[in-house]
Amino acid sequence: MPETSDVSDKLKEWIEYFKEARDIRRKYANWGFIRSQPPKLRIALEYYIETGDLFNAAKLAGMSMEEFNELRIKAGIPSIG
Repeated sequence: MPETSDVSDKLKEWIEYFKEARDIRRKYANWGFIRSQPPKLRIALEYYIETGDLFNAAKLAGMSMEEFNELRIKAGIPSIG
């Protein structure tokens, strides 16, 4: 049974890591800038803040990953991990 406990502990560590990363993205995001964006971009930026998933956030925005990454920087959202 120790293997299950090890996996459970690692899973808890990863969950905590992702929560901390999300909290940091939320804290440093320029919410005024994000709210001023057209709905499609605002939703994509908010999705990125919650998930850290650049690939799918760019797809939601209808942008390349490079273009979306530039928007992320303008929005003050840190890249974590």
